[in-house]
This record gives sequence, C-alpha cells and structure tokens, in this order.
Amino acid sequence: MEVTRIEPLTKTKYKIYVDEQPAFVLYKGELHRFGLKEQETISEETICVIKEQVLLKRAKLRALHLLNDMARTESQLRDKLKKNGYPEDIIDEALNYVKSFGYINDEEYIRSFIESKKEKKSRREIYALLAQKGLDREMTDRMLDEAYEGNTEEEAVLAVLRKKRWNQEEADDRQKQKMYAYLARKGFRHEDICRAMQVSLANA
Repeated sequence: MEVTRIEPLTKTKYKIYVDEQPAFVLYKGELHRFGLKEQETISEETICVIKEQVLLKRAKLRALHLLNDMARTESQLRDKLKKNGYPEDIIDEALNYVKSFGYINDEEYIRSFIESKKEKKSRREIYALLAQKGLDREMTDRMLDEAYEGNTEEEAVLAVLRKKRWNQEEADDRQKQKMYAYLARKGFRHEDICRAMQVSLANA
C-alpha cells in the first residue's frame, strides 16, 4: 500500500490517501510520528496502529462531545463523524461505544421529539421531521401510533390558531378557506381542522 496523497485541510490537519482512496485525517505532528510521506509505502500494521491508538480514541471523544452538545440520532452522529473524516469501521466502533452507555437511544429520541411537538404540529409534519433525521420509519410509525392512540390533533390545530391570533367569528369565507388550506398543508386532517374551528368559534 502507498500513501498517494497528503491533502492539507487546515494548517494542522491533513487528509491521507492510501492507494488513491481517502483513508483518514491526521494532525501534522502525527504525520511526523508515523513517518507518513507522499509516494511512500505504508504497512497494514501502521494503519492498524493509527486506527487503534489515534483514530478510535479521537472518534469516541468526538462522539461524546457531540452528544453532550445536544441529543442526536445514530444517523446524525454517523454523518457528523463521517464529515470529520473517520473511516467507517472506526465510526461503527465509536457508535457501539456510546450506545453501550445508553447515550444513543433512537426510540427515546423519537418519543421525546413527538411529545415536544405534537401540541403544535401535525402528525404528518412530525413524521417528515423525524424522517429527515434518518430515523427508522417503521419505528417512527409505531411510536406515532402509540402517541396518537385514541387522540386527535385538535389541540395542535387550536395552538396554531392561537398563535395566528385567529378570530373565527370575524373571519369571512375567503379568510376561512385560506386558513383551512394553510392547516391542511401542515398535514392536519379535515375533521380536526373543522372541530378546532368550531371550538375557536365557541370560545370567541
């Protein structure tokens, strides 16, 4: 195997290419430590040492730092580590490490997310937001079913109407149609919109 390219990313960080493929990212001092130079061979043993002694430790710390900063899904954390230049096998080990302590729990993340949003957003909106985070769709569907079992989204519609300072009594037909269309685009169901508008009228 050959170090085919050493590409500067910053003044102190470099991306190392082995046999023309991006392999890992090291700091300047680590280049000297392992004697890495372009167009020179690198042994499998050296690559293993770099991964075990440098990259894995760094990836674990990076993962912990990212989770300490904010709650993240497994997919989000994987994407972050990938952008930092860590190899896939190192990312897998780092994720297994933080998961072993319960720091990543996609099911709990979904449950908390639904609870924090369901009074303001439609089920469809929440599903779309969770899908963007790379979460398992079957798990998301199941947990949405549990969260909405026996419930309607009427309260969420009412919350939107209050935020919009909606006055059902004073609104004309055009304004009502416009508001209905807005709520429908947000994913609320016809019956929930109509019920909430009636409640809004009764409370006017």
